Amino acid sequence: MNESIRALWQTMTDGWANGDATQFASVFASDVDFVNVRGEALVGREAVETGHAQLFATAYRGTTLSAEVTLIRPLSPALSLVHATSEIGPAGVVSHAQAVVRHDGEPTIAAFHNMIPKGPTA
Repeated sequence: MNESIRALWQTMTDGWANGDATQFASVFASDVDFVNVRGEALVGREAVETGHAQLFATAYRGTTLSAEVTLIRPLSPALSLVHATSEIGPAGVVSHAQAVVRHDGEPTIAAFHNMIPKGPTA
């Protein structure tokens, strides 16, 4: 199970590197609830794909995404809580995501919340 969950993030990073929003979004459930780093809520894989196609065509064209799954906690036989950190290169934008993965069949991300952590205060 852990390897299939980690493979979801690998597919995302590969899709990002290829500028391929379809590949990037393929890991999300068709009915995913997705909150991006700006706090905007997207509902459904199509919305995630459309939003990322715009990013890949503009501000994030030619960038890369690295990701590390830092926590996999089974919640039930069919659900896991996942934490991951990501970095967009070369911009150096670091984000943290919390996701719920369904793995009753082909694993998919059913809920995803991404944020940019606040830096340390002075």
